[in-house]
Amino acid sequence: MIDTKEASEKLVRGFLGSWRGRSLETICSAFADDAVYHNVPVDPITGISGIRAMFRAFLDAFSDVRLDIVTLVAEPARVLVERVDYFTMNDGRKVALPVTGVFEVKNGKITRFSDYFDLADFERQSGIEL
Repeated sequence: MIDTKEASEKLVRGFLGSWRGRSLETICSAFADDAVYHNVPVDPITGISGIRAMFRAFLDAFSDVRLDIVTLVAEPARVLVERVDYFTMNDGRKVALPVTGVFEVKNGKITRFSDYFDLADFERQSGIEL
């Protein structure tokens, strides 16, 4: 499969949008089995099972998730996304977090997903320590 600019953008937009539906299987289906997920302030997670566990923890902690794209730039096999992530905690508290994500794509799957954000801001708003 050739990872065109258009295909890479469609994959990433689909992944980001899939969080609204809260289906762990749909969310994780965008990733290669050996993918790396890196919330850059903390250690990276390698492999779909670790990524699945992290995403499950997020879904369990939040009653609603919306990842709003501010700016998206795509090239073949690479997508950069400036966004604001909105989370509603199970207790009703709201989190709004500016994030920049970098996605690497190979054979129609995300192979690396690196998110850059202010860890202290996330922890202060959510009460969750990463």
